[in-house]
Amino acid sequence: MMEFSLKVNKKNYTVDVEAGTPLLWVLRDELQLMGTKYGCGVGQCGACTVHLDGEAQKSCQTMVELAEGVEITTIEGLSEKGDHPVQEAWKDIDVPQCGYCQGGQMMKASAFLAKNPSPNKDEIRMAMQTNICRCASYNRIEKAVAVAAEKLTK
Repeated sequence: MMEFSLKVNKKNYTVDVEAGTPLLWVLRDELQLMGTKYGCGVGQCGACTVHLDGEAQKSCQTMVELAEGVEITTIEGLSEKGDHPVQEAWKDIDVPQCGYCQGGQMMKASAFLAKNPSPNKDEIRMAMQTNICRCASYNRIEKAVAVAAEKLTK
């Protein structure tokens, strides 16, 4: 076991885990941040997406030692009151069916919109294609990203 210092959602933590432990399990098991979901474990589905220094990353494929010294943001830290424009758009459009992938979807969308606040439909589709929704809510996800973009540019 080793100690790792992490900054998650603007708070400092020290965790004692084995080197090579995926960040996903540190967030869920050590820090009790359950919004980051386990989906596939191989970086294909995106349910575990978090931000590392503002970049969308799959936490199941990010080892804890690579997360030291970077700002980690989970869905719980996207906004204190759940009022980030992406979260509001998700509610406005009523995106989730089962909801399991939605934290990862919103983290991907918010990182994308931070870089491209006025995307067109093709750019949204391209950006979001690495996150899977088993309920196939893709049309509502795309619409919500567009609505969030409008909210961000107002």
